Amino acid sequence: MGKMSYFIPKKTTMVVIQNPINDVSINEKNLKDALQQVMTDLGKGNSELLIRIVDKTEIQNLNKTYRHKNQPTNVLSFPSDLPIEIDEEILGDVVICTDVVTDEAKAQNKTFDEHLTHMAIHGTLHLMGYDHIDETEASVMESLEIKILEKIGIANPYQ
Repeated sequence: MGKMSYFIPKKTTMVVIQNPINDVSINEKNLKDALQQVMTDLGKGNSELLIRIVDKTEIQNLNKTYRHKNQPTNVLSFPSDLPIEIDEEILGDVVICTDVVTDEAKAQNKTFDEHLTHMAIHGTLHLMGYDHIDETEASVMESLEIKILEKIGIANPYQ
């Protein structure tokens, strides 16, 4: 008998979008594609990421509970806290309030899709350890965001 060979598919990036508020303004395929590209480009191609779309009430409750700020916000990131023994590469969850993103996009003369993509990328970068607590960190994170967004055809959001 000949040798048996098995094809083991390479694990790919898994971006899951939960949309319990049924916001139909979201192009889920484009958002998933953009985030999968970012994760692959930054060496997290085998990771899992959850994007959860919520209303102002839910994001305000999360912001109050976890950041002690009793107000709605555009995006929150929650890194995975799985023990190292569990062999899964899960980045975590990015929670986005599309009502806030819509209001910001209008105020900043941006399209909803571009601002939503930016906020999703921003939240994902937080899960990868980037931050903007001080000026140096903010500069590094913003530069990376600008580069990523430019690659997918979105203009510098900080201009």
